[in-house]
This record gives sequence, structure tokens and C-alpha cells, in this order.
Amino acid sequence: MPGMSSEVDICVVGLGPTGRALAHRAVAAGFRVVAVDPRPERLWPPTFSCWVDELPAWLPPSVIASRIEAPTVWTAAEHRIERPYCVLSKPGLRDALPLDGATVLAGRAVSVAAHEVTLGDGTVVRAGTVFDSRGLPALGKRRAASAHGIFVDAETAAPMVADGEGLLLDWRPENGAGPDEPPSFLYAVPLGDGTVIFEETSLGLRGGMPQRELRRRTLNRLAAHGIRLSGDEPSEAAHYPLDQPPPKRGAAQAVPFGSRGGMMHPCTGYSVADSLALVDTAVEAVRRGADPVAALWPWRARLVYWMRERGLWGLGRLTTDQSIAMFESFFTQDERGQRALLSAHDDYPALGAVLFDTVAHTWPFRWRYDLVGWTNRNRWLNHEFSPPERARKG
Repeated sequence: MPGMSSEVDICVVGLGPTGRALAHRAVAAGFRVVAVDPRPERLWPPTFSCWVDELPAWLPPSVIASRIEAPTVWTAAEHRIERPYCVLSKPGLRDALPLDGATVLAGRAVSVAAHEVTLGDGTVVRAGTVFDSRGLPALGKRRAASAHGIFVDAETAAPMVADGEGLLLDWRPENGAGPDEPPSFLYAVPLGDGTVIFEETSLGLRGGMPQRELRRRTLNRLAAHGIRLSGDEPSEAAHYPLDQPPPKRGAAQAVPFGSRGGMMHPCTGYSVADSLALVDTAVEAVRRGADPVAALWPWRARLVYWMRERGLWGLGRLTTDQSIAMFESFFTQDERGQRALLSAHDDYPALGAVLFDTVAHTWPFRWRYDLVGWTNRNRWLNHEFSPPERARKG
């Protein structure tokens, strides 16, 4: 009822995958929970993927829509990553996170504080702990992940991506970008519903890459493999900052959680699996009466974030050739080092070693200066992309 006031143990604001998981696990732990979202039952728009071993054990197999046993990376050569990868089923994930037992309020939060949430209709929720899982703030000129995905039926996509296969990073020079243009790569995986998503992706560019440019590059790649589209295929767009920092300890505020709380991986743009894996850590901290921020972000995890952020800065200033050389170096590192960068929340010794070794084995030698920021630190800042007319002709 508008204008009502209630007091509960936990209030979760925002019911994306991580907010919904947090509310679900808090109810399972016996807490009185209120969950707030303008559209609590909507199916989330983005495509979510992760390494299979990142998923918490309490999730059922039904959350996986498509599994790729050994995805492919193309740098200077083809690499098979012997680590199962998956695309998540959005309906399966939502159904695995029921909110039975929680009070769900369909409304927009206009004020979110440490112990109080006010909705647009005047409803006030008071809680022992408030988690803010509303996603990321505006991008502006921050370092970004930008992607344009086109959904193609599996039969049409087969020349590039067969059933059970996937391209995590395809750096082959097929997207039509010149050497004086910011780099991007292709991500392409089957979704388990008879379609494959082809998604040209840019990481680390300040302000991001325009959708029209990413679409042009995606179409160029498909054409290079003889794949022609009708133009009516559905698409999705992604455009968000990669440098959302972890929250400060002891701040008198709601606890930021998920991508809003620093769980967006600065080098990859992934956040859902890491957030799902940390849900129980947050709930357990509340049960013990401890600070959830301190539990989620011990010094080891903060150090890992700091090192990954340096990797993000390096990504954002490389050319295409330099990016290929750097990723070639990275994907020849040992398994622990790769996991330390891609997944592990707090393995700072392995992360430090793999970052050093990646730079040390990037060749030619002079490119290492760009990677660490001694030269061309702001190479692509304010880069002007082709106007729409030229992009269409390309």
C-alpha cells in the first residue's frame, strides 16, 4: 500500500540476477526480506555467460542454457581453453531464485540509505541492512565495455560457430578496422535456443565505442566467412563502465552489491558469476552482525581489483596489433595465472605474476611501454569514429 512503513532484516534494491540471488539466499537463511524493483518479474535483457566452475554449488544445472567444453581464442594463433564455459538460461536462472517468503515491492526507489529506502509512491522500508543492487551509474567518459550483438540462427552461423563450440575472443583481422582505429574483437557463442550471438566487443576505451561502428565490424566479420544476414535479425547493445570501484569500509550508506559494488571485472566486463559466488558471504556477514563490505572486500580482494584496474588501463591504449600480441602472451601462461586474472577474487600472488609475465613476453619489446603506460597513455582519447553515412558504406 502506498505510504506504508515496514521494518525488516534486509532490504534489497534492484532485482537483476545478483539482487534477486541475494534476496533469495537471505530468505533461505531465515531473514525477513523486502525486495524492491520497478519491474520485479521482467526477464533480464542482457546475455549472461561465465566459466562453469564459477557458479556456486547451490544453483541447479537448469541455469545453464549452453555449455562449451573448450572455447576458442584467436590471437596470433588458435588457442583452445580447456575449461568449460557456459551461457546462462535467463528463465532458468530466474526460476532457480524464487522470492517466496520475501515481500516484493514493485516500485522505484527514490532514496536509498544505510537503513531506509523510500519509494516513489511514499512507501518507506526500514531495514537492519540495505543492499543496493541497482546496477551501474552513467558511463560518461569512463573506461567502458561496449558491444553490439546480433542473434543469428545456428544453421546460418555454422561456418563460424558449430554446435558446442564458441569464440571467446576472436582477434583475426576481419572486422574492417584500420591500424589507426581503436581495436575490437568478436565474441560468438551458441545460446542453447537455436541461435548464436555474434558480438563485436571493445574493452577499456574511454566513453566506449559507438554501436554503429561495432555493428559495421560485426557484419564485416560475418561477410568474411560467407555469412549474409537479412537485416531483420534481433540485436542487443551493451555500453557500461568497467572501473566501478569497491565500496569503502565503514561508510554510512547502503551496501553496494554486484556491478554497483565493484564486482564488475575491470578487464573482462563480467560480473554475474562473481556476484552470485559472493551472495552467501554477504548474507553470512549480516547474520554475524559484521560489516558486509569488509567481508566482501578483504585487503587481498582489493589488491586484486587494483591490479586488474591497471590491466584495464593497458587494454584501453593498445592498437589492434598490440592487443593481439598481448593476448597471445597471456593465453600461453599457466592455468593458475589465467584463472587469477579471469576469475579468482583474491589470488593476488598469481595475478601479479601473470601480469608481469604477460608484459614481459609481449613482443616487440617497444610495445611493452604502451602496455604499462610509459608511452601513448591516452592514445584513443576523443577518437572520432566515422559518421553513420561512411559506416554504412563500409
